Amino acid sequence: MAMPVAHRPHADFHSHLHLTVERLCVERGGRMVLRDVSFALSGGETLIVTGRNGVGKSTLLRALAGLLPVLSGAVALEGANEAEISTQTHYLAHADGLKAALTVAENLEFWGAYLDAGHPAQRLSPAQALEAVGLSHAARASVAILSAGQKRRVALARLMVAHRPIWLLDEPMTALDAFSRERFARAMRDHCALGGIIVAATHEPLGVEEARELPLGART
Repeated sequence: MAMPVAHRPHADFHSHLHLTVERLCVERGGRMVLRDVSFALSGGETLIVTGRNGVGKSTLLRALAGLLPVLSGAVALEGANEAEISTQTHYLAHADGLKAALTVAENLEFWGAYLDAGHPAQRLSPAQALEAVGLSHAARASVAILSAGQKRRVALARLMVAHRPIWLLDEPMTALDAFSRERFARAMRDHCALGGIIVAATHEPLGVEEARELPLGART
């Protein structure tokens, strides 16, 4: 089933975006985790961040999301209406960030309202987002009873109910079966086709053509 197209913008909606990272350095616990990391992305591009465990992949995503202080260097976003990059990013961490006491639909309604950046014409409704990830049947189910894979799919649906042009994804395919991976790969391709930007830390193929790679930890 194809991803719903209702409430989606025309192609290249965000093609004017440019994300630039220059000589980024991040320190955690007195240890330099990231040193002089640089890259630039334009709307429609995907960057896959690779490297062994502990090399700083998650740290990079958290720094880009504004959740960690930067020791030095610069992160700049051009072409967005809001000056703060944090208002333009979706950050998907290892934890799914769901409220177990609420239903699937209630979780998406909450996150849609909380993360809304004022682009109602570009976001999906909770029902449409659940259809996109193959969970329409679970809308009224409590998150507490879902499997790990189903919870991950709800977390991925959260990316679609509040429109933000930059997706920061930490191992997004974790706990997903082959069918769900293909559905989300299609969603990522659609996001890029609209001019969105994706930065993903992963050990697995994403299914996004022409993705660039940023290997961390190559230097000693």
